[in-house]
Amino acid sequence: MEEALRCAQRALEADEVPVGAVVICAGRIVGRGWNRNLTDCDPTAHAEIVALRDAARNIGNHRLVDCELFATIEPCAMCAGAAVHARLRRLVFGADDPKAGAIHSILQVANHPNLNHQMDIRGGVLAGRSAELLQQFFRMRR
Repeated sequence: MEEALRCAQRALEADEVPVGAVVICAGRIVGRGWNRNLTDCDPTAHAEIVALRDAARNIGNHRLVDCELFATIEPCAMCAGAAVHARLRRLVFGADDPKAGAIHSILQVANHPNLNHQMDIRGGVLAGRSAELLQQFFRMRR
């Protein structure tokens, strides 16, 4: 999660919403990402998507079955859906997202009972530090 926070800091420095993510497989980082929506002019360039794409390229497979995704905030519906499609083993996130969170806050995309893939999920890891980065960003915007 520390590396995901470093990725979020990179987003902050680029004037992007400070969300970071890393994918871990066999104890090593295989994918990194931070929000790049503005930089890439891409509405899908969320930190989690960028990290999943990086991991899939590095592993050479779109299925990340033995991997874990660490994100600084609860994934949105798009990112949670991508995690399901990647067949991740585990998802760990920091702060809850009461406006767009699709793990438990407003939707339950991951581990929905009708889906064919379930993963271990743990939220609240370094949530205070993750939330502080976001609050700092939005304070600067106002």
